[in-house]
Amino acid sequence: MDINQASLQMHYDLNGKIEVVSRKKIETREDLSLAYTPGVAEPCRVIAKDYEQSFKLTRRSNLVAVITDGTAVLGLGDIGPAAGMPVMEGKCALFKEFADVDAFPLCIDSKDTDTIVQTIHLISKSFGGINLEDIAAPRCFEIERRLKELCDIPVFHDDQHGTAIVVAAALLNAIKVTGKEMGTLRVVINGAGAAGIAIGKHLINMGFGNVILCDINGIICEGDSGLNPGQEEISHISNQLKEHGLLADAMKGADAFIGVSRPGLVSKEMVASMNQGIVFAMANPTPEIMPDEALEAGAAVVGTGRSDFPNQINNVLVFPGVFKGALSVRATEITEEMKRQAAWAIAGMVPEKELSAECIIPSPLNREVADVVAKAVAETARKEGKARIKN
Repeated sequence: MDINQASLQMHYDLNGKIEVVSRKKIETREDLSLAYTPGVAEPCRVIAKDYEQSFKLTRRSNLVAVITDGTAVLGLGDIGPAAGMPVMEGKCALFKEFADVDAFPLCIDSKDTDTIVQTIHLISKSFGGINLEDIAAPRCFEIERRLKELCDIPVFHDDQHGTAIVVAAALLNAIKVTGKEMGTLRVVINGAGAAGIAIGKHLINMGFGNVILCDINGIICEGDSGLNPGQEEISHISNQLKEHGLLADAMKGADAFIGVSRPGLVSKEMVASMNQGIVFAMANPTPEIMPDEALEAGAAVVGTGRSDFPNQINNVLVFPGVFKGALSVRATEITEEMKRQAAWAIAGMVPEKELSAECIIPSPLNREVADVVAKAVAETARKEGKARIKN
C-alpha cells in the first residue's frame, strides 16, 4: 500500500485526527454547578467587566483557529472548504503534538474577501490567535492585512510567513556551509504566489542580498505590466539591477535558488550555471529538480519539502513555536522582528559540529524546536512592547 492509500485508510479508521477533551471531570452535582450553571455565571460577570479576564478564565489563551476557504489546498488547488478539512485537522494535530497549543479547524464556504474577513473578525473573541491556511493569492494578502487591522490577537498566514521563516533558517546555515557572506547573495525565487512573495520579503528584510522573483513569464521587474498587488509591492524592493529574462537567465551566477512552484522546471544546466549553488527545490510532492540531479549538476547544498531526502524544509518547525511564544505573552501581533528571531532560533538548533551540506536544518520531528522558537518570539514581543504579559 502506497503512502496515499495508507493515509486514506488511517483517516477512515480514525474518523478525524482531533477531538475535544474536557479539562474538568464532571461526576458530581458540585462539579456540574462549578463547571456550568449556576457557578459559571460568576466568570461571565467578571469578563463582562474586564475583557482581559477572558484570557484567564477560558481556554482562549491557548487556542488558535486554523482557518481556510479551501482555495489553495496543498498542490491540489481550489477544492473547496470541506475537502480542505483534513489538512486543517492535521495542522491542529501538529499544534498540539509539537507545542501543546490547542487548535480548532474552521472551513469557510466563501470566496468573497469581505465575507471571509467579517466572519473571522466576528469569531475572533473566541481565540488567542488566528492561523490562516491554504487561501489563494492575491486574496490572502488583503485578508491577512485587514484582519491584522481589525483583530487584537495575532493573525498569521502560515503559507506565507511560516514558509519564509523556515527557508530563511535553512539559508542561514547553508551560507555557513558554503562560506558565502550575508548581504552579498543573489537569490532566485521561482513562484511569485503567496509563499514566494513572503519568502522574498523576509529574505530582503533579513539582509541576505539581491532577491529576484520569477513567475511563469520569467523575471519580475519593477514597472512590469500585469502584476498583482503582491507582486507589484515586492517589485519595488527586489531585482536591484532591474533585470529581465527567463528563469534560466536569473539563475546564471545565482548563489541560491528557492522553488515554490511546479515539478521539473529546473534543469541540470541551470544548476550548473549557478555559483556554488544552494538549491531549495520545494514543490511538493515532486520538486523543481530532484536532489540527486541537482547534486550531480554541482549544487553545494540541496533541500526539499520531502521527508525522504536530507534537509527537509518544513513549516512544522515554525508555526507551533511562533504561536506558543505569542500566546505565552498574549502578544497583540506577530511582527517582522519576531519572524527574524524565529529564523535565527531555528538555524541555531543545528549544532556547529553537526552542520554540513546534508544537515542545515533541524529534523521536523525535533520536539525541542518549538520551545526555542517560542522563547525567541516571546522575548521579542516584550522588547517591542507587543506583549500584554510583561513578566
